[in-house]
Amino acid sequence: MKIWESDPWLGPWQGVIEARNREILRRKQEIAGKGRKLKDAINGAMYYCLHREAGGWVFREWAPTATKIYVIGDFNGWRRTEEWALKPIGEGNWELRIPESEVEHGDLYKWYVEWPGGGGERIPAYATRCVQDPDTKTFCAQVWAPEKPYRWRKKLGPAIANPVIYETHIGMSSEEGKVASFTEFRRNVLPRVIETGYNTLQIMALQEHPYYGSFGYQVSNFFALSSRFGTPEEFKALVDAAHQAGIAVIMDVVHSHAVKNEVEGLSRLDGSYTTYFHEGPRGEHPAWGSRCFDYGKGQTLHFLLSNLKYWMEEYHLDGFRFDGVTSMLYYDHGLGRDFTSYDCYFDGGQDPDAITYLGLANILVKELDRNAFTIAEDMSGMPGLAAPIEDGGIGFDYRMSMGVADHWIKWIKERSDWDWSMGEIWHELSGKRPDERTISYAECHDQALVGDKTIIFRLIDKEMYWSMNIGSQNLAIDRGIALHKMIRLVTLATAGDGYLTFMGNEFGHPEWIDFPREGNDWSYHYARRQWSLVDNPQLRYRGLWLFEKAMLNLAREARILSAHPTCLRCDEEKKILLLERAGLVFAFNFNPEYSFENYGFAVAGGKYETVLDSDAPEFGGFGRLDSSVKHLTRREGDYDNLYLYLPSRTVQVLRKI
Repeated sequence: MKIWESDPWLGPWQGVIEARNREILRRKQEIAGKGRKLKDAINGAMYYCLHREAGGWVFREWAPTATKIYVIGDFNGWRRTEEWALKPIGEGNWELRIPESEVEHGDLYKWYVEWPGGGGERIPAYATRCVQDPDTKTFCAQVWAPEKPYRWRKKLGPAIANPVIYETHIGMSSEEGKVASFTEFRRNVLPRVIETGYNTLQIMALQEHPYYGSFGYQVSNFFALSSRFGTPEEFKALVDAAHQAGIAVIMDVVHSHAVKNEVEGLSRLDGSYTTYFHEGPRGEHPAWGSRCFDYGKGQTLHFLLSNLKYWMEEYHLDGFRFDGVTSMLYYDHGLGRDFTSYDCYFDGGQDPDAITYLGLANILVKELDRNAFTIAEDMSGMPGLAAPIEDGGIGFDYRMSMGVADHWIKWIKERSDWDWSMGEIWHELSGKRPDERTISYAECHDQALVGDKTIIFRLIDKEMYWSMNIGSQNLAIDRGIALHKMIRLVTLATAGDGYLTFMGNEFGHPEWIDFPREGNDWSYHYARRQWSLVDNPQLRYRGLWLFEKAMLNLAREARILSAHPTCLRCDEEKKILLLERAGLVFAFNFNPEYSFENYGFAVAGGKYETVLDSDAPEFGGFGRLDSSVKHLTRREGDYDNLYLYLPSRTVQVLRKI
């Protein structure tokens, strides 16, 4: 069904939607050729930068404004000589061939590019390995050609039908105050991911970025795996280990902008401000202080599409979460728009070149691996973004339900517990377009950045510092722990098609995230994860983690995310929300004060057993329910009613026997 058929409000814009999709397919044919696959025509990573070919090495770059390009590096004493000068070979391309004996694994190098009126050191646009000097902090490209290439052991099995995502940052995954490595993550954190029950790793900050504190969102070298976390072989070992455990690995890819740095990045690669970017004000992002790609340029399209193909083929990635999609979709980057009507999506303020690129990206990913999937981070709600291209969409498999986390912040921050609306919670958490699949979450990394707070810290605040031991008696702690569990389960129970947690939030990691910077004396104190908190049986963090584990285990066994949720009742007076999904009944009592005995509601007739109880002692609860009790429905008139005891601030999940 076309998206304007499933949503009649799109009818007035049917022509616009059809035109944008014709342009995606026209551009695909223009690049690939009639009847051919896009993946066969996108090979920039196999051609540019540095490659070993028969009898030697070849250096290549596309730099149409350059008048001269030299290779400078360890192998020639960093001197500009004619023997190491690339030669123009047409259409802005430059090339140099060197005997194999002249270049060795591990050598550092750069371009020195000359252009009319100037020149400077640059890193190749397609460089696949860059390293930072610990003293000068400058980056160089590095020859990476180990004698024994990594031997893959395992490919991911069946496609992930419903992603349960563990969003993670490798560098901050250690408890020590340092930048953690791929190997440390594989040994110390991946087993936790496996045990808790996630089926997807979403890894941030993989593309090389000069400033660690940017969280990886100011990319300089798009093809280079960030060397601060380890070697390509070490990352491949991590991906391999995840695949052996049945876990997909997707990458947080940044194609929405590029860092402004010129020596490290793409900006003014050959002296021109417009090699890959828009000219003038359009080439500068007003909010991020970065460069904006010109998606209408053939070489820009080829560069970004080649980037996706490289990461999938070189590192066996299973897909991408595209960052900053809203910024790409609109000429004004979505800044200042309220997106309150459909006019906002079709008023001519949309960038058709960016939309075409995103459509091509989704086509390419599926051509490379039919089981791979893509996720769009878009806060605008662009209709059709996560609908198939053949149905009038742009082709993403999922979109992030960004409004869910925003609403949790609003409810916790701005309202008393008595003012929470059950109907509003149901509406905001379950609402989505019928033609789109979504990933829901109570909080991701965004909610924990410095200046903000995690959900647990909003609920408990400073009391976390001295009252999280299991023997403590503290009303703020009791409230926070109870609501933390309920918020996560109601978000999962109403989620569209997938669920996400940021690393550490599954056990209520305290405080915020703040990377080393001048303002905090370059401290790693808030750029780490305190695993000892959840490992300590005397602290209440462990109960939160055990609840997350039980919750995800139930979701997997019952295939909750494969079914549609149904609201049974929104009781605003008593603050009770009742749901049904995948044959399970979810009974939430958000009431901050009152419990209710013999609370009745209509369900399918029969006998029910409790399969999850947030108030169980092992989850940090008070044990007010006996989970061994079986519940029989009572026939009353035309309905079968189930009667339950609903303690305050608890959720229980029941299954018909």
